[in-house]
Amino acid sequence: MSYNHILVPVDGSQISFSAVKKAAQIAKAFNGKLSLISLVAEDPFTDADFYYSSAVMRDYFVQAYQNAEAALKEASEFATAEGVEAELKIIKGQVSAEGVSNAAKDENVDLIVMGSHGRKGFKKLMLGSFAQDVLNKTELPVLIVKN
Repeated sequence: MSYNHILVPVDGSQISFSAVKKAAQIAKAFNGKLSLISLVAEDPFTDADFYYSSAVMRDYFVQAYQNAEAALKEASEFATAEGVEAELKIIKGQVSAEGVSNAAKDENVDLIVMGSHGRKGFKKLMLGSFAQDVLNKTELPVLIVKN
C-alpha cells in the first residue's frame, strides 16, 4: 500500500513532534504529501453572544491560535529537515477524536500518524486515550508513535 497523503495532529508536545518526524519519513519514502493540523476549541458556549464580549475569553482564543501557529511552525521545521514540505492548518471546533477524523476525511488522507503519551492505569482511566478515540472514530489506518 502507498501512502500519498498523511495527516498528523500536532499539539506542541514532544510526542506530536516525534509523530511528525515519522510521518515525514514515510511521506518521503512514498513521495507523498504531509498535512499537519492543530485543533483549537473555538466555541464551548455555542450560540452564546455574551461569550465573545469577555476580554478574558477573547485573550484565551488569541493565545490558543498563537500557540497552535507556533506548534505547527515548529512541526513543519521537523518535516523540512526530513526533506518534506508540509501543509499547515488550524482547525476550529472541538479538540476531539471526531475533529481529527473529520479533518482526515476533509483532507482526503491515506494515513493518520499521531503520538501517544502511553498513559496507563488510573491516568488512562481519568484522562482517556486520545489516540484510542481516534482509532475508534476512523476507518483509515492509524500509526501510533510512542517516542
